[in-house]
Amino acid sequence: MLDKILVIIPSWNEARGIANVIMEIKQFLPQSEILVIDDGSTDNTYSVALNAGAKVVSLPLNLGIGGAMQTGFLYAKCRDFKVAIQVDGDGQHDPSQIPLLLKQLETSDLVIGSRYIDKDGFISSRARRMGTNIFKFMLKFLTGKVFTDPTSGFRAINSKVINEFANNYPTDFPEVEVITQLNRRGFKINEVPVKMRERKYGHSSITLIKSIWYMIKVGTVLLIGESKGRVKQI
Repeated sequence: MLDKILVIIPSWNEARGIANVIMEIKQFLPQSEILVIDDGSTDNTYSVALNAGAKVVSLPLNLGIGGAMQTGFLYAKCRDFKVAIQVDGDGQHDPSQIPLLLKQLETSDLVIGSRYIDKDGFISSRARRMGTNIFKFMLKFLTGKVFTDPTSGFRAINSKVINEFANNYPTDFPEVEVITQLNRRGFKINEVPVKMRERKYGHSSITLIKSIWYMIKVGTVLLIGESKGRVKQI
C-alpha cells in the first residue's frame, strides 16, 4: 500500500522510550510521516520525539487518549492523508506488524491488531483479559460480530474513517465505543492477528479502580449509544 500514511503516537510522559518507537517505525515504514501527540507531558517527551525525527503536536494539558487521537485525526484530515495508523508510545506495539494491518486495510475501513487471535507474544493480565471478554460479549450482543481484542490501540484506518474520527471521536477510552459507532454507519471493521510486546517503558495509568470505572462507563455508553442509533433508524 503506497498511499500517504500517517502514524499517530499518543504519548504522555514517554520520554524514555519514544525515540526507540519512532526509530522502529522508520525502519519498517520508511515512507510514512510520524506524528507524536504530546498529551500534556511533564517530562521531555516533546523534545525527545522532535529530535528523533517525528512531527510533534504539544497539547497544553492532558486531554486523555480520545482528545490526543482526535488531534491526530484532524491533522491527518487537514493534510489529506489516506491512511492513519495508531501506535502506542510505550513499545508494546511492534512496528514490524504494521504491514499486516495495511494489507487487511485494502478491503476494510478499520483494522484492529488483535493479540488474542493467535495468542502469540505478550498477553495482558488476567484482569484486563476479563474486561476484554466483557466488551467482547457486549459487542457481540450489540453488533452481532465478534471482536477478540476490542480495547487494542494498535489500529489502521482509511481516509473515510479519518474524516469520521476528525469530526466525531469519543473523549474517554474510545477504542471500544468507536466499533459500535462505525458499525452503525456501515463501515467495514476487521481484525488481524499480531504479536504484541510487554510494555518496555513507563507504567500504565490505568489502575484497578480506573479499570472498573472504565468498564461501567464504556458499557453504559455502548448501550445508550446503540439504543439512540436504533431509534434514529426507525
